[in-house]
Amino acid sequence: MAAIASTLLLSFSFSTVSSSSLFLTRITSRFSFAAPLPLRSNRTKHMAHTLARATATLGLTHPSNTDSPKISFAAKEVDVTEWNGDILAVGVTEKDLAKDGKSGFENPILKKIDSKLGGLLAEASSEEDFSGKAGQSTVLRITGLGSKRIGLIGLGQSTSTTAAFKTFGEAVAAAAKSAQASNVAVVLASSEGLSKETKLSTAYAIATGTALGIFEDNRYKSESKKSALSSVDIIGLGTGPELEKKLKYAGDVSSGIIFGRELVNSPANVLTPGVLAEEASKIASEYSDVFTAKILNAEQCKELKMGSYLGVAAASENPPHFIHLCYKPPSGTVNVKLALVGKGLTFDSGGYNIKTGPGCSIELMKFDMGGSAAVLGAAKALGQIKPLGVEVHFVVAACENMISGKGMRPGDIVTASNGKTIEVNNTDAEGRLTLADALVYACNQGVEKIVDLATLTGACVVALGPSIAGIFTPSDELAKEVVEASEVSGEKLWRMPLEDSYWESMKSGVADMVNTGGRQGGAITAALFLKQFVDEKVQWMHIDLAGPVWNEKKRSATGFGVATLVEWVLKNASQK
Repeated sequence: MAAIASTLLLSFSFSTVSSSSLFLTRITSRFSFAAPLPLRSNRTKHMAHTLARATATLGLTHPSNTDSPKISFAAKEVDVTEWNGDILAVGVTEKDLAKDGKSGFENPILKKIDSKLGGLLAEASSEEDFSGKAGQSTVLRITGLGSKRIGLIGLGQSTSTTAAFKTFGEAVAAAAKSAQASNVAVVLASSEGLSKETKLSTAYAIATGTALGIFEDNRYKSESKKSALSSVDIIGLGTGPELEKKLKYAGDVSSGIIFGRELVNSPANVLTPGVLAEEASKIASEYSDVFTAKILNAEQCKELKMGSYLGVAAASENPPHFIHLCYKPPSGTVNVKLALVGKGLTFDSGGYNIKTGPGCSIELMKFDMGGSAAVLGAAKALGQIKPLGVEVHFVVAACENMISGKGMRPGDIVTASNGKTIEVNNTDAEGRLTLADALVYACNQGVEKIVDLATLTGACVVALGPSIAGIFTPSDELAKEVVEASEVSGEKLWRMPLEDSYWESMKSGVADMVNTGGRQGGAITAALFLKQFVDEKVQWMHIDLAGPVWNEKKRSATGFGVATLVEWVLKNASQK
């Protein structure tokens, strides 16, 4: 992704592929896959095998074969005071903690629990200064209930969003890990009056948050502690087939997010373009009833005139791999064709405009394939869900942006597969060069709508911070669809302008365009660049996720984008 300032070298560049004498045709999986689990399948082992086979890696590093925790989620209607297990986790708002004149709880559920505890809960909440604010939690070892412990987890003044309930689920997971609990029950102190649809979405968010909160990527650690959590009962939000389906959906989406996190977390000396392509091919092998895979090598990309993509890849010793997965429903007719395009720079050095100086983040440039991780994570989830009525193409131009005597230089002119020429005035704005040919390819599949995702610009991070992705599209209809999907998923998006007058800074004196404009409006000019490679008849959106792709506090990937993409595809499907 491109840097945004001359003084602050905030470069988040994302590189591309090389050209000549690269040969890797199709990659097929040599491993079988276990059936998908509620949280995570045994795919971690297979990914470890794939990465370990990727030749002797620099540093002799291979991910360990970790066994993922198997968590079952169940919806129940039982008396919370009689539930037997390790932790009863109660989500409480600040209002729920209101006391009566005798210092007891007014809330019916808290009052019932506390009566069994002889007032211990009210007393402890006061002594611990627990007020129900978001982020607060307290866990007590108790006697008098079926549960060994009770946890109060703050929801804030009121909680109604998916993101808030996901955070609640993550807090439940943290409490379970701390206590090494194997069985947990979750209940909201105030769930009366919630609509059926709200109960479904709340259960989904809690289950997803808990599943993701339990996950720890320990594949590259010599020692790791396994989670004991095996079951989560969600109480008070109803029961029945619809809720069971929603909880399965939460498991499917979570497995896709975890897959995306693992891809981004894997270092560039392990996750090369070839390994990324093999991981994509294994999705097609695992869900062969709905997926096919096509992996193009450099020579095949050359035949398709992908000069922009191959120009980026030229310097690397690791050959480029152009990934195309196609999902077709197991039955029925196709009503709409979609494409998800992800930036796939497995490492970005910046090229000859090398990333240097404080804030350049070169050590984090393994995450420059975060867009492709979101796309492939969505593919994995959709392979389990199998929606009807929709065909989806998943496209990734995978490569590295490196430096060598055969590499692309500043001032070079490359020609994209739609015939447009680009003067490269900055080799550290390489991601858009790879996406140019990927977008042309996606349009040629006959799709009606395209969403591309990329860690494209530091400018977007400066504008929106680390938690919000910027979206750019000329289509109000598509913007509405994707924003609605993000509201369900709990991922934060903000629509940014596509200001056509800014294109003036992207004009070249010797080619059709340059690949970067001035400092101002860098995220906008990057989106305007991508627009040049999309057919006018196709609805298109660009998502710049350079901020939310990475959690700096946890020093780990987030899996951002997977949940929104899955939800968007399902909204376009004939049934969910």
